[in-house]
Amino acid sequence: MRASFLLLFICSLFIINYELKGSVNFLVSEDKNALSVLKTVHIFVALCDNTYQGIVPVPKKIGNGQDANNNLYWGCAFGIRTYFKKSAEWQFIETRKASAPILERLIFKHKTENYYLIADAYDGQFIQQCTLDFLNSACGKKLETLKTGTVNLGIGGNANLLAYIGHDGLMDFKLSQSFVNTDNKRRDLMVLACYSKHYFSKELKSANVNPLLWTSGLMCPEAYTIHDAIHSYIKNEDAVAIRNSAALAYSKYQKCSFKAAKNLLLSGW
Repeated sequence: MRASFLLLFICSLFIINYELKGSVNFLVSEDKNALSVLKTVHIFVALCDNTYQGIVPVPKKIGNGQDANNNLYWGCAFGIRTYFKKSAEWQFIETRKASAPILERLIFKHKTENYYLIADAYDGQFIQQCTLDFLNSACGKKLETLKTGTVNLGIGGNANLLAYIGHDGLMDFKLSQSFVNTDNKRRDLMVLACYSKHYFSKELKSANVNPLLWTSGLMCPEAYTIHDAIHSYIKNEDAVAIRNSAALAYSKYQKCSFKAAKNLLLSGW
């Protein structure tokens, strides 16, 4: 009787151990699968700053690079924060307080596609650091992850699409660093700043990137252009369609011709 009880106990332990192992393996497998299909867009925003950037001055209230709430590229009607929060395509998830020089971080989830969007507002006086972080992400030197809820997201060089918004600081300063690709991964980029193809291509020539959208002249990098370009990108449309979507948005809000907007917004090298 005692031997039978002992045998039954051992069998029970074996069954429980087997089931636990199976459960653990299943959970790990699910987590890996979930991480493999999550896609992210990471936008680096250098806040507009009359004092610390070589720009044509804008009204004082919207040109304070230390005030994200009222900044032209963040808190104003066509700033990243306001425009994406009002978008019918994106669900706002949370605001994060970030460490300097980032004043605020936003996280969004696309409502129909498995994409997340992370946007960072950099204090305008640290535009050089914002530019460096973007370029180091583009070449794979800056690889980061971010957790929101139970989801781990790739940001920096781990994002699928990287975008820069703001003044073209490379018109004002030179960088001593080089941005050579570190991992053979070719990253998709959008750079909405004045003359961005001319200035950023020099820094990115060895970074092995895919420039989907950048500019040939002076421009206003408000949120509608990047919003509609990302819309086409998420639909897996080609560079021509992405450029057209961006140009349509820019021509609408800037009240210029579609042809003029297409001449300004370029794809590829």
